[in-house]
Amino acid sequence: MQKRVITVLMVIAGASLGVSLLPLAWNAIGQQQNDWLNNTVTNSIIGAIIFFLFSLLVAKYISAGIQKVEKKLSEFSLTYLLFGAIGTIIGLMIGVIVSIPFYNWNIPFVNSVAPILIMIFLGYLGLQIGTTRIEEWKKVFGPRNKKADTNAEQQLLERKADDTFRKYKILDTSVIIDGRIYDIAQTGFLEGVLLIPNFVLYELQYIADSGDSLKRVRGRRGLDILNALQKEDGITVEMYDGDFEEISEVDSKLLKLAKLLDGVVVTNDYNLNKVAEFQNVPVLNINALANAVKPVVIPGEAMEVLLVKAGTERQQGVAYLDDGTMVVVEDGQHYMNERIKVIVTSALQTAAGRMIFAKPAHSGRGIDNTEK
Repeated sequence: MQKRVITVLMVIAGASLGVSLLPLAWNAIGQQQNDWLNNTVTNSIIGAIIFFLFSLLVAKYISAGIQKVEKKLSEFSLTYLLFGAIGTIIGLMIGVIVSIPFYNWNIPFVNSVAPILIMIFLGYLGLQIGTTRIEEWKKVFGPRNKKADTNAEQQLLERKADDTFRKYKILDTSVIIDGRIYDIAQTGFLEGVLLIPNFVLYELQYIADSGDSLKRVRGRRGLDILNALQKEDGITVEMYDGDFEEISEVDSKLLKLAKLLDGVVVTNDYNLNKVAEFQNVPVLNINALANAVKPVVIPGEAMEVLLVKAGTERQQGVAYLDDGTMVVVEDGQHYMNERIKVIVTSALQTAAGRMIFAKPAHSGRGIDNTEK
């Protein structure tokens, strides 16, 4: 489609140039009196044919160049492009005004080349000022609050990205499918904008269209979570349309995007978490958050559990708390499928989660293994 548009535009340009320039060519070869050649219709048709043939050679190169420009522009935010364009336009307008006196001088270089150089310089200067002082421009053109503490509030709300705050929270496929991100976002613990890259959305769609029924259900659950996030009034969700075609892995694309936008990757993928830490990319791990908010137990504390399966050693039984924490009960195999009271002896924190070790409350021994 893009190549066709380029071809049509080149044909139109060729027809226009044919009407303008071909009369000069006919005059050069002495055919200016030939009404069959030297007329508007013939000139436009000949010019259109020439440029059509020329477009067959160069259309693909022009299309490739346009795609590179589009890819480069997609890496910049809309705010960056807007203020850059405004700064460039203002710089060029000032350049035109400043160049007016130079056109009246009869010095060859000054009245021809100097105005162009001045406009290029001032246009570039306007671009730099527009893109490097975006925060200041926002404050100038943004709405002003009449309260006395306006400046303090703006400094608090319009803070820049630093070690403790990143505007964009970039979600990966695993955390979307997991679904807990929706509940966390509802509580307001995630600041800034939830960013969904297009390549993550495509991966979710691919999973949802899978022939494996389990994968299909997980993919559709992820799409439902995205729709629910987007419909929430208090949650800001944005899409990132860019892509990194030179990178094939979705995880690598996520890390590249996080570096580009100075954002945070939100995931529950343990391996992605480690790779992000190695590349100095900030990461929020939902599993780490879940482990952190689990209730703390201390040795000697009593609890009631339901033993559901046998352990691996010493007649152990295994139970689970409501949050999924595993409780290993000594001599618990004798109480299978029974709800009993146990005493916590120790707790172990691992990368996979927290494990609690306990023994039946009526075992007759204290925590220090001495007889009561």
